[in-house]
Amino acid sequence: MAPPAPDTTGHVRLPPGGPVTMPSAPATTTVPDPGTTTLAVLLIGPAGAGKTSVAKYWADHRRVPTAHISLDDVREWVRSGFADPQSGWNDNSEAQYRLARRTCGFAARNFLANGISCILDDAVFPDRPVVGLGGWKRHVGPGLLPVVLLPGLDIVLERNAERSGNRRLTDEEVARIHGRMAGWYGSGLPIIDNSQLDVPGTARVLDEVLTRSIASPPNW
Repeated sequence: MAPPAPDTTGHVRLPPGGPVTMPSAPATTTVPDPGTTTLAVLLIGPAGAGKTSVAKYWADHRRVPTAHISLDDVREWVRSGFADPQSGWNDNSEAQYRLARRTCGFAARNFLANGISCILDDAVFPDRPVVGLGGWKRHVGPGLLPVVLLPGLDIVLERNAERSGNRRLTDEEVARIHGRMAGWYGSGLPIIDNSQLDVPGTARVLDEVLTRSIASPPNW
């Protein structure tokens, strides 16, 4: 009887994930190309802004390995006792959000440590520290590049109406969230109004914004 084949799994050593540092602009005057740079991007916006669609498209069409991580997807890993966003903010929903954000950050750091760019998407509010940027910087690192996607209210209402399940919010909630997101104006973060842009067009503008952010990182 032949001896069993040796176990060949688990032999690939992966670099551990650490805090992501700021991307460095080239020493030359050449404009940096975000399509070939390993990046950590946080796409912010209200429900219906198109964050997930743009993030997926952007990740799919880059020339370097890129992962898309959606906080909503990770938060919904909790199947029993899921804190429905439509039920309001409470201790359960905050705990699930914090766990999801920490899990996303851990995943992003591991991908980036192994040469894989990441784009994360989340509805980060400018006026609520507990759901703010500080946690993302802590869990991913200061090199995370935040970009706000903020189309007009009529656009987000139209897109929200196409959703189903717990991803679909009431018109009143969508309008309230959109109003709060307007607080990003004047924050210093780059903002893309994609009201008149399709997904590929928004992704192209995102690359332009990231080119500027690499050359001159936003202060946040």
